[in-house]
Amino acid sequence: MKQFISAQDAPNINALVSKALDYKANPFKDKTLGVNKRIGLLFFNPSMRTRLSTQIAAQNLGMECIVFNVGSEGWNLEFDDDAMMNGLTVEHIKDAAPILGNYFDILCIRTFPSLKDRSEDYSEKYINQLIKYSGIPVVSLESATLHPLQSLTDIATIKETFLEKRKPRIVLSWAPHIKPLPQCVANSFSQWVTQWGEADFIIAHPEGYDLDPMYTQGATIINNHETALQNADYVYVKNWSSYTDYGKIKSYDNDWMITKEKLHRAKDAKIMHCLPVRRNLELGGDVLDSKNSLTTLQGTNRIYAAQAVLSEILQPSI
Repeated sequence: MKQFISAQDAPNINALVSKALDYKANPFKDKTLGVNKRIGLLFFNPSMRTRLSTQIAAQNLGMECIVFNVGSEGWNLEFDDDAMMNGLTVEHIKDAAPILGNYFDILCIRTFPSLKDRSEDYSEKYINQLIKYSGIPVVSLESATLHPLQSLTDIATIKETFLEKRKPRIVLSWAPHIKPLPQCVANSFSQWVTQWGEADFIIAHPEGYDLDPMYTQGATIINNHETALQNADYVYVKNWSSYTDYGKIKSYDNDWMITKEKLHRAKDAKIMHCLPVRRNLELGGDVLDSKNSLTTLQGTNRIYAAQAVLSEILQPSI
């Protein structure tokens, strides 16, 4: 594995999931794999689980980890190739990235979309410029359009908990929110589940919230919440803003919040969310605190998903 920015970088999802769950059973089995190797984590927006889990994963492999919050700890970086730098940016990625490539063996980056210009956000300029100019493997810790480590974690969590000999029925369910959020988690989960190909996959959302079809081919799209939830084994709850009317909130419909009543209609399904979650807005607090909630398990599994990816980059044949 030369980089990890989407499901396309995981040609065998089941093998990568198995490696993650194997690391969960024995986190330190490859504790010398990353000795004398250094990983850099660059954050352009805040993080808790992503930052801490990736640090722990790197340490489990023996790597030294350095975290750098770009906006608050360093110069504002310029990513446009032909920019005249007479504004707020101080250093160009062309100048910074090759040096970072010499400092580190692996670079990880977390960015966030503007939600103003769809073509710019979906160009993934930030992460692609870092790949282009750093010269070393790059791992996405969430980008403008995708969150691959979260999605790998999610599939590992489903594989760990689903014991029946059939395909699980998985519903990605839009939830209300007070502000527009990006499509990256929903895009990424859709991309990974459809590429995995081992689930009956439904995406449920109000009209106006269709995702980019590039990520949803193979999924069933339903605009009626109750219909979508019927016989679900897993309900993945997430808000996202409109893709077609980019970045806009088109509905505040609280009927789309998952409640215990809806959960019983959904075959007593397991509930998933990437966190952080706004209780009693996206998800009822009684659901989050119930035995059906897998959110703590998902957060824990973030370590081992990251560890599997890092080990593939350090030694692909391991």
